[in-house]
Amino acid sequence: MKKLIIINGPNLNLLGKREPNIYGSLSFTEFLEKVRAKYSNISIDHFQSNIEGEIIDKLQEVGFSYDGIILNAAAYTHTSVGIGDAVKAIESPVIEVHISNTFSREDFRHQSFISPNAKGVIIGFGLESYELGIQSLMHD
Repeated sequence: MKKLIIINGPNLNLLGKREPNIYGSLSFTEFLEKVRAKYSNISIDHFQSNIEGEIIDKLQEVGFSYDGIILNAAAYTHTSVGIGDAVKAIESPVIEVHISNTFSREDFRHQSFISPNAKGVIIGFGLESYELGIQSLMHD
């Protein structure tokens, strides 16, 4: 059985409450339950932190034993050289995902320190971005 993990960064614990016009009204817990039921042949873990160092620690912890990582580093995508370096240092493939189309937002969101080291990037498909990431990792 493939073992994947979804790692979410700052403020994504507020999905379903935070700016529903951008992020939707479904909580991540509700979404994750549906995804786990749909892909019952895959082990899908989840980790969320608002703290940059905890995200780096988690990447290092799982980055040599998991079959894939779906990473939404949220605002840290655009500011964290450390998270980008952690993605580069590990062996597990990383799919960078974003719920919103970051290129339709503020200019600073057009820069990613993760993309150069990610296997791929999925942007702007709402919570379905995560599912597209899972599907891409299923074919490895």
